[in-house]
Amino acid sequence: MAETAPLRHAQTVARLSLEEKASLTSGANFWNTESVARAGVPSIMLTDGPHGVRKQGGKADHLGLNASLPATCFPTAAALAQSWDVDLMERVGRSLGAEARGAGVAVLLGPGLNIVRNPLGGRSFEYFSEDPRLSGDLAAGMVRGIQSTGVAACPKHFAVNGQEHLRMSIDEVVDERSLREIYLEGFRRVVQQARPRTLMTSYNKVNGTYANENTHLLVDILRDEWGFDGVVVTDWGGNHDRIAGLLAGNQLEMPSSGGVTDRRIVEAVRSGRLDEAVLDRAVDDLIALALETTSALEGAEPVDPDAQHRAAVDTARRCLVLLRNAPGADGEPVLPLPDSSRVAVIGDFAETPRYQGAGSSLVNPTRVDDALSALRSGPLEVVGFARGFHRFGGPSRRLADQALALAGRADTVLLFLGLDESSEAEGVDREHLRLPADQLALVERLTRVHDRVVVVLAGGAPVELPFAEDVAAILYTSLAGQGGGTAVADTITGRHNPGGRLAVTFPMRYADVPSARSVAAAGTFPGRERTAEHRDGLFVGYRYYTTRDVAVRYCFGHGLSYTAFEYSGLDVDLRAGGGTVRFTLRNTGDRAGREVAQMYVTPEAAAVPHPAAELAGFASVELEPGQERRVEIAPDGRAWEYFDVDANAWRRHGGPYAIRVGASVADVRLATTVVVEGESGDGGEGGDQRESRDRGEGGAPAGAYAAGDVHNVGDAEFAALLGRPLPAASWDPGTPLGLDDTVAQLRHANLLGRGVLGLLHTARRVLRAVRRPHAANNVMFLVNMPFAKIEGYSGGKVSKAAVERFLRRVRRR
Repeated sequence: MAETAPLRHAQTVARLSLEEKASLTSGANFWNTESVARAGVPSIMLTDGPHGVRKQGGKADHLGLNASLPATCFPTAAALAQSWDVDLMERVGRSLGAEARGAGVAVLLGPGLNIVRNPLGGRSFEYFSEDPRLSGDLAAGMVRGIQSTGVAACPKHFAVNGQEHLRMSIDEVVDERSLREIYLEGFRRVVQQARPRTLMTSYNKVNGTYANENTHLLVDILRDEWGFDGVVVTDWGGNHDRIAGLLAGNQLEMPSSGGVTDRRIVEAVRSGRLDEAVLDRAVDDLIALALETTSALEGAEPVDPDAQHRAAVDTARRCLVLLRNAPGADGEPVLPLPDSSRVAVIGDFAETPRYQGAGSSLVNPTRVDDALSALRSGPLEVVGFARGFHRFGGPSRRLADQALALAGRADTVLLFLGLDESSEAEGVDREHLRLPADQLALVERLTRVHDRVVVVLAGGAPVELPFAEDVAAILYTSLAGQGGGTAVADTITGRHNPGGRLAVTFPMRYADVPSARSVAAAGTFPGRERTAEHRDGLFVGYRYYTTRDVAVRYCFGHGLSYTAFEYSGLDVDLRAGGGTVRFTLRNTGDRAGREVAQMYVTPEAAAVPHPAAELAGFASVELEPGQERRVEIAPDGRAWEYFDVDANAWRRHGGPYAIRVGASVADVRLATTVVVEGESGDGGEGGDQRESRDRGEGGAPAGAYAAGDVHNVGDAEFAALLGRPLPAASWDPGTPLGLDDTVAQLRHANLLGRGVLGLLHTARRVLRAVRRPHAANNVMFLVNMPFAKIEGYSGGKVSKAAVERFLRRVRRR
């Protein structure tokens, strides 16, 4: 462990009683920390969110059920990532920080940067990408922007929050190399590039230990290796064992537990189980955060909502991705539409946009631009609007017939499709990758009678697009925030040239997703009961599709423009720290536009398993027609390294590397091969010949996993990859339910327990039927809750003893 620095506020800490110290490490209420006025320790407010300030003025909650004060709703992380623009992230961060500061918020809980391992993950809209480099660099930009205002940023959720189902108890089982290279690398980048002042732990376990108590994550890696010196805060209700959390380096439990955990800390210190010096250090860090942010908030004024809205519109424009733009009858691409084009606007989402996800990040927007109004105020001739389908599903022949009749009066059909508000939310994963059946049926009918159907698609994560080749164009908005409607109209009409690129792959079908299935039932997504096994390891997203040559609908990094770009003059200069790749980029079209140039690397003779492509750097470049520019991408040393589990260290691959530069992982424009020197002691041609559990005899990669065939990684191979026996994946029916089990596991209880669970599921179905998706998702939050957390979540109103009595009553006899 790194040498312990002296306390920054030793005199203040010395003035505090043991009880006061304990109280400072837990919330005063839902959003505020405790204060000790006599010692000059102020209370501060922590508030969601990652794409807008969710400050609740009345009753507080964690899932966006109760209204918050109006604030600017920027695009969600999934949309922001499609900009591939670090400078834009800084500007968004400054806007968020200024708004938080004006509202008296000291800590803004965001950005979220967990890996989008599986597109069905319910919180995918709140995360950037399937790639850790892109996620980390964008998150670092946002953190720098937020903290430039004096407000503290809080990247989350550390670490491996891969699913919402049973998120408070699931054990994410992942090998150490994949943990370091995929799931932690983004956090490393944001910690070392932007120095966030706080960081939030995830609910789940990581390899058997709750993330908030995981000394390997919080001490060995976060603090000792990366040098993090800020405050670690639990997710709301994410405390499991307060003493273990303090020992692992967590300083703040949120929200208030009503004094329950304060008493446990006091008892632990007095009994000698917890060294008071550990508590003192946590309190010192909290005092520093409170004093610094309180000082930064002095003199803050509210922001101009009109200026903020303009910033939201501009941000949304840069995040839209043109997935398809086929030629029309005249041979020219359908988009952009010429002025005075006669268009039929169809789809409920045109009038009532889907612009953000549900849950703790739910923002109460200051206003919302809808595409229908924006199109009507623009140069196009809108011949009419038809809803076309029921937003929450269910066939309607009448609505579909109205849409077809309207389509017959127009030159072009603008068809707005998407996922509804109940489909993507914190606390619950999606059940499939399909759009609603009524929307798919409408597309089929429209494309049979009209050859110029332009789909505008809303949603926070990929969906299957079986109609992709049948429509003229597809514009993907993701969840574009309150300015998305104007951004869509500007893009369709050509006032804005789309420059967004996909940050998550669109697969052909869900079965193609690397974590979708496995030879072992426990390997499927999501983990159903005790564990979520990462048998896909390193082969997440495009890393899998490129390695196994699996066809995808739209690849990672894909996005079209209304102009064209030419690449030339590749030059590579390698250095020990990383190197520099230079090339010339020229706009060969007649419109100004933005290209996102991407660099991928592949070791050609690696002695350990390795994906066929990994993003090593990128550049967002804006060019006028005919303009050219020399572009530079400078990958850091991590581009040539892998994590050696046996050595517990990063090692540099030696040998030949393929370097590819282009417009996406599949659209390669320039390529070359370079030789990278390995570290001293490497055997043969600079290659690494260390023994490793990744290799077979002779040092060569072996087995299904080494070939990226992750759907066929069996128990023995996965156990070998982990370096330990597999943990039990399901509940043992011979074991009585305990505090670490969840409400969902009442299905294993007696008739009383199963009846309680049945009532909760019935309540959820009723709430969904009456179109109260947020309330329905709150029920799932309760279903997935471990019994041990009920006391804390109720503020002690339901005691641990009462919960244990209930568990005794529902046990099978």
